[in-house]
Amino acid sequence: ECPLCLLPQPPEAFPRLASCSHRSCWGCLEQYLCLAVRESRVPVSCPHCPAALLPADVHRLLPEPALRDKYEEFLLRRLLVADPGTRWCPAPDCSYAVFAHGCAPCPRLTCGREGCGTEFCYHCRQPWHPDGPCAPAPGLASPTAQPEESAHAEAEDIKVCPRCSAFIMKINDGSCNRMNCTVCGCLFCWLCLREISDVHFLSPSGCTFWGKRPWSRTRRILWQLGMVLGAPMVISLAVGVAVPVITIGIPIYMGRKVLAGGPGSRRSSLSGCQQCLSVTSSVLLSLFVSPIITALTVGIGVPLVLTYVYGTVVLSLCR
Repeated sequence: ECPLCLLPQPPEAFPRLASCSHRSCWGCLEQYLCLAVRESRVPVSCPHCPAALLPADVHRLLPEPALRDKYEEFLLRRLLVADPGTRWCPAPDCSYAVFAHGCAPCPRLTCGREGCGTEFCYHCRQPWHPDGPCAPAPGLASPTAQPEESAHAEAEDIKVCPRCSAFIMKINDGSCNRMNCTVCGCLFCWLCLREISDVHFLSPSGCTFWGKRPWSRTRRILWQLGMVLGAPMVISLAVGVAVPVITIGIPIYMGRKVLAGGPGSRRSSLSGCQQCLSVTSSVLLSLFVSPIITALTVGIGVPLVLTYVYGTVVLSLCR
């Protein structure tokens, strides 16, 4: 049975993929790949896991030659966009790439496509402006703009990727601010337009995982001061609650789990003495293991929290 269409298929209808062991029928994979390429979601991942499909499998499964050409073009564009020295011609209907390594001191670039020859700026990627400074596209927030400067922008539904300057549209309804550019794969924050790490929304930057605007400077400073001053009390309270809960809770949980052997299980066929012995042994074993788990939890968790509060938060507060 195909896990996508839920229809029974013969074994030969399930092509093997070199990237992973997941199997789907040929028709479902064709439709999935066609949709992904038309939406420029390249590289294409497996429909069941994040593993990227190899180009040989994509060529084998795509039915139309035009889609194969588009797939190759999108792969090439993804590679070029990730290159910091590549610039794209801003002329309409021109997708020519210019390799502009070392052109920052002399930012005047010329498109090399036959019949185009458009001149544009290396820095702002707009048509060449010899008499004026670089300016961001009208109505869009600059990738380097500070949150306070771009918080009151009128057109907040369209911004630019901080890596490749591709236009990104998002309904500014307070939903998730972790954005993924489909062109270059850049992960960035919608609020501050900076490339993010896994702890960006936990850092004292003022950016929240959900919300329409970052915190104000006053609110951010008050939050940081509260974390620095209140961290010892909060950590002591958390440790005081976690230690007895883990130490006592694990043996109780294991005893109840062993005692709750339902009808038909091996536990129900044991005598009362054997059941009592089994529960007692599991509880005694848990009593031996639970202090080790408690010590590891406290010994690892507390230093990590202290390092974050008195390292990252204090450093941000000093700035």
